[in-house]
Amino acid sequence: MMSNRREMLCQAVNVLTGLASIGCGLASPALAQAPQRRREVVVNGKRVRTVDLHAHCHVPEANALMGLKVQLQSLVVSPERIKAMDEQGIDIEALSLNPIFWNKAEPDLAGQVVKLQNEKLAEICTAQPDRFVGLASVALQHPDFAAEQLEHAVKGLGLRGALIGGSVNGEELSNPKFHPFWAKAEQLGVVIFIHPQGTSELNISVGSKGTVFWKM
Repeated sequence: MMSNRREMLCQAVNVLTGLASIGCGLASPALAQAPQRRREVVVNGKRVRTVDLHAHCHVPEANALMGLKVQLQSLVVSPERIKAMDEQGIDIEALSLNPIFWNKAEPDLAGQVVKLQNEKLAEICTAQPDRFVGLASVALQHPDFAAEQLEHAVKGLGLRGALIGGSVNGEELSNPKFHPFWAKAEQLGVVIFIHPQGTSELNISVGSKGTVFWKM
């Protein structure tokens, strides 16, 4: 059992990047080839490899299927993004997409969106494996389908795990209906990043005299 949060985070980074670590140093001889302009992070006198586990991007073609127009160019993987990573001292980003956009889609549409997103992620990560790894999209509102998508993303596309929301259309992740997905993730031994979000249990209302009522 992992003794603390630091150890848990180190293990997650190792799974994502495929690196061996000593004290979460993540040092690698390959870093000697890093561009001189890249900001370096040093801990206890040692150069360490930094991994951004929460790095979103978007796939315009998938957005189009959902009828969405995302104008945030900062979410496009481009030379400008690499430059920003270098300036911030980020060596690797674990790219993912926010599941809020397709978590209510029917199986056919959700399948098309997830396929496009995962294939694009794999393409980006294959082209620049020293800078990016990918966390797959899954249609968790359809748990058995999501398990199949996760397996294909990992075994077929080389992605390192998946990103899911903190709940699925109001249903808690502990609901037995999601067991097929969790079982597949355990079988594959991959990282599942649960994206932070609000929950209905935290919604509150204020009475006429300032009394706070929790909506449970």
